[in-house]
Amino acid sequence: MHIAETTVPGSYVVTPEPHTDERGNFFEGLRSDHLEAAIGRPFAPRQINYSTSRRNTLRGIHGVAIPPGQAKYVTCVRGALRDIVVDLRVGSPTFGAYATNVLDAESGRAVYVPEGVGHGFLTLTDDACICYVLSSVYIPGTQIDINPLDADLALPWGFTEPPLMSRKDATAPGVREAASTGLLASWQEATRGTHSSASRKALS
Repeated sequence: MHIAETTVPGSYVVTPEPHTDERGNFFEGLRSDHLEAAIGRPFAPRQINYSTSRRNTLRGIHGVAIPPGQAKYVTCVRGALRDIVVDLRVGSPTFGAYATNVLDAESGRAVYVPEGVGHGFLTLTDDACICYVLSSVYIPGTQIDINPLDADLALPWGFTEPPLMSRKDATAPGVREAASTGLLASWQEATRGTHSSASRKALS
């Protein structure tokens, strides 16, 4: 598999290398040893979630407070979606920056989302199913929600009609309000213990 860092430090796109024959194909969806070598820290799955959505559903931007923190390994196992990660780490050299990728079941492409980075997606097909492999279990009251239509972020969702959104997401605060009220983690908190090349460069 090929692992490449996105424009958001610590976030990576993982592209499998499928083996194909007359029966179909096979690929490795996750190799923790390869992923850990790239991100510079352990990634131990603690919970796996799935969500299914109709076309033009917008979910996000979501994250988890630190502590406890939560990293995500995101794949699309049916259909296709536009995936966006956003740097929400206060003090980060790329605070507010985002990276966009199309994830689909055919390619098996995945995105690693580190602690402190927000995540959301827009479904491009009906019955799209996304899988989250998570580094921590769900703890009520630790979720962070940022309005995905926040004008300060100006995320390029690419929808052509109003998307389907939950009330929680539609009424979530913007990134400026979230930062001013102390909702977001600092760059130092989120990257503590990381020794990837990107983090060493950012912290130097």
